[in-house]
Amino acid sequence: MKFQFLYLLVFSLIVITISELIGFQSIALGAVKISILPLVFAIMITMILGLTIFRKGILKKVYSKSNIQFSNKYLLFIMLPLMARYGADVAPHIREILSIGWVFLIQEIGNLGTVLIGLPAAILIGLRREAIGATLGIGREGELAYISEKYTLDSDEGRGVLSLYIIGTLFGAIFFSIFAPLLLDVGFRVEALAMASGVGSASMMTAASSTLVARVPELESTILAYASASQLLTSFLGTFTMVFLAVPLQRFMYNLLVRGDKQ
Repeated sequence: MKFQFLYLLVFSLIVITISELIGFQSIALGAVKISILPLVFAIMITMILGLTIFRKGILKKVYSKSNIQFSNKYLLFIMLPLMARYGADVAPHIREILSIGWVFLIQEIGNLGTVLIGLPAAILIGLRREAIGATLGIGREGELAYISEKYTLDSDEGRGVLSLYIIGTLFGAIFFSIFAPLLLDVGFRVEALAMASGVGSASMMTAASSTLVARVPELESTILAYASASQLLTSFLGTFTMVFLAVPLQRFMYNLLVRGDKQ
């Protein structure tokens, strides 16, 4: 176990180094810039090398069952330093943020949209228990923690939330990097878009705020502060919204839509 973990550690450091060397890439498509974060490159490299055709020799030891179980269990610990970074960005603008704090609270209602819209759609295309994990919020750290504690990540519900987590990391950041500047061109205020970028995903928030900073560099500190505050509140208050509102609503709807398979 320890020997195989060493392979995982070395492999992770190599992938991280390569991804950081590639760095933050911005691809221009006309007036729109698509931002691709090092995190996206890291996941793509890891997924490609994890394919069966490559999983031989040392890679077979890297992707061993014991390493995969270890990664599932301790994934959340690597997310904790992000919370400290959010707090550091928020502090200089705390008075300004508190003066409009109620606006941040309203966006938490959006956490119910994934259940109201996503769950029926997931059931319609044939998902069952996987839909529970895939439609509880946007499948980020909070949802990942809840599903892993309640069902474990080896369950159908766990596979649902993990699939959404990976898809959100790969495509969510790209979507946000395109959508944020488009809304800016339509006429939305940059402060509103910065607040909206904090949906509970570090990669999506970074992609959206980075493209906004590129378009309005003179408001960089304001954009980063609003985005970080929104992200921080979403990560904190979103947990209570999920547990006390989204989960009961999802349970009720799932039992109603899928009779005979009680959640």
